[in-house]
Amino acid sequence: MKILRFATLIILCAFILQAKAVENYPYRSDVLWVTRPDHADWLYRVGENAVVDVELYKYGVPADDVTVAYAIGEDLMPAQSEGEIRLVDGRGKIDLGTMDEPGFRDLRLSATIDGKKWEHHVKVGFSPEQLVPSVSEPADFADFWAKAVEEDKKFPLSYTMEPVEKYTTDKMSCLLVKLQLNPAGRSMYAYLFIPKGDGKFPAVLTPPGAGVKTIKEPMGHRYYGEGGMIRLELEIHGLHPELSEEEFAALRKEMGDYLKFGLTDKDAYYMKDVYLGCRRFLDLLTSLPQWDGKNLFTQGGSQGGALAITTAMLDPRVTGCVANHPALSDMSRYLEGKTGGYPHFVRKNPELATPEAINTMAYYDVVNFARHLKCPVRMTWGYNDNTCPPTTSYIVYNTIVAPKEALLTPVNEHWTSKETERGHYDWIKAHLK
Repeated sequence: MKILRFATLIILCAFILQAKAVENYPYRSDVLWVTRPDHADWLYRVGENAVVDVELYKYGVPADDVTVAYAIGEDLMPAQSEGEIRLVDGRGKIDLGTMDEPGFRDLRLSATIDGKKWEHHVKVGFSPEQLVPSVSEPADFADFWAKAVEEDKKFPLSYTMEPVEKYTTDKMSCLLVKLQLNPAGRSMYAYLFIPKGDGKFPAVLTPPGAGVKTIKEPMGHRYYGEGGMIRLELEIHGLHPELSEEEFAALRKEMGDYLKFGLTDKDAYYMKDVYLGCRRFLDLLTSLPQWDGKNLFTQGGSQGGALAITTAMLDPRVTGCVANHPALSDMSRYLEGKTGGYPHFVRKNPELATPEAINTMAYYDVVNFARHLKCPVRMTWGYNDNTCPPTTSYIVYNTIVAPKEALLTPVNEHWTSKETERGHYDWIKAHLK
């Protein structure tokens, strides 16, 4: 096991220009928050006290004599304490206290400058390497999925391919694939990138993040195909990726929250076809004459990180797995009054906390897949993530017994940098057989 950490201030400066306006460090913002825990790695032992230095600037000038309101609570949970501090020369300190069990504490800040409210937050961890899952593995979990895979294999591999010239370069070809999942006609689309030239190549399956949307930035990872790797970028809802944004917006409204569909029945749950469909795409990849016959990886973030893990567990041919802040992890942990994983069913929709729904969640919880992984795994996550919280990313990572490596990027919210994404490519190259 290997854990890597970025220097906090280096990350902070490097990522300010890459973050979106909804995040801690909006692009071209007049106001900048700087929060520095008194432990450089933002980690403490249970029982240790955490103190955070707070700095606030407008136009790069310290915001002097400004009142900062703060609230302190556990990761994604209600505030346990509140207060105010007055900044002197743009600076102040806030004592977060400690925790008596492993987890994360979140410092939430707000200040009003010239009539406009500015917000920020920072999370620190307390012995998070000791976090354990709350979800239990059903007694027939392994049998349930082994049987599902065997039944799925009875349906012959059926797909169409068509060239996509706009994503084809002198070093790689791009094809749009439509894969039929089952006799009922459900399908998935994907862009398939294949290196040009003679030779055999490793293959990488890349499931998408959550949402009803097109395949995001197909050329954003062109260095895979142009660097000698087959890469398959998926869309999981059977929607043609060339539909317009207006069409996707209408479909999002029509479909609603697909992660709730069939949640009371583990055999009818929407994600069953998705989990099996991702594995079926591995059949397609391994059937390609260009595949090298040895190297098969899964890689994704958020929902895609969850699917990277579940697919790697469902198919022993996978030789490596890369997952950013995986969703669908320890989802029922809210029942214990603690932070749970995206999509936060129990917190946002208490009516879903029925025995049937909780039972179904256990069969689809990434934690229960992670403990069965056998291939090497690389994970990365940020502490400031409020979508897939660091608590559940640690729980997934702590559960893995296969060879593993974690890249911890504390300042990150629900995003990864281009450098981190390129690092995944380098990790895959280093793990080729």
